[in-house]
Amino acid sequence: MKLLFDFFPIILFFVAYKIEGIYAATVVAIAATFVQVGWMWLRHRRVETMHLVTLALIVVFGGATLYLHDEQFIKWKPTVINWLFGIAFLASQFFGDKPFIQRMMAGNIELPRPVWYRLNLSWALFFLFLGAVNLVVVYTFDTDTWVNFKLFGMLGLTLAFVILQAAFLSRYLPEPESEQE
Repeated sequence: MKLLFDFFPIILFFVAYKIEGIYAATVVAIAATFVQVGWMWLRHRRVETMHLVTLALIVVFGGATLYLHDEQFIKWKPTVINWLFGIAFLASQFFGDKPFIQRMMAGNIELPRPVWYRLNLSWALFFLFLGAVNLVVVYTFDTDTWVNFKLFGMLGLTLAFVILQAAFLSRYLPEPESEQE
């Protein structure tokens, strides 16, 4: 359910694009992100940093797209977001007492310190890679292809990466206790 909530603005962007085009989709994405952040605030009285950064960037890049009537700005937004997250994850390798991934997941799994750093580095590199792939699609393909990639390609790559991470982490999970006969 949280994944669907996180992808809510992207899904609405996709639908609006298919019906009305890039500029209407940009308006919808901005509005949907405001709704998403507002809903989080009303429900939890706090908003995750990721959602605030996304809101700020959709307003800036979406606003520039609408104001200048240039779709390149909205196409750059996923790259900027992914690169900011990649840089933040990378910086957390060197600053602070724990890398970001450990701060996010430590309540769910116990890992040796070097594993947390490897896991964090893999997320940093994944975000940097995803931002670069977005630019390849932006400058190699048409807008239709980019919109499809934004929803299906980025989601697919993220899910594949999460599955690989789960396989990597599975060796660190405690063995289930077997029943005594």
